[in-house]
Amino acid sequence: MQRMALRLFLAVCLFFPLANVGLADGPEPVNINTADAETLAQMLSGVGVARAEAIVEYRDANGDFATADDLTAVSGIGPATVDANRQLIIVE
Repeated sequence: MQRMALRLFLAVCLFFPLANVGLADGPEPVNINTADAETLAQMLSGVGVARAEAIVEYRDANGDFATADDLTAVSGIGPATVDANRQLIIVE
């Protein structure tokens, strides 16, 4: 009985430290007011290099975005793109 308890204890001690190995926290959020085009293209789904450059050009010409929904003012960025990335977008 003691042997079984010891084995169980050792198994638990070995398992718990390894329980989170390989689990990612998910993609890092991106600040659309400071990110460069390359970062935007890499981090945002449905946003390639051309659209990312359009975001940066729009931001440079018009100032910072106040909300994620303001991205829809950029040519080629619609509500579906914003909705798909809403959890990743930071506006600061």
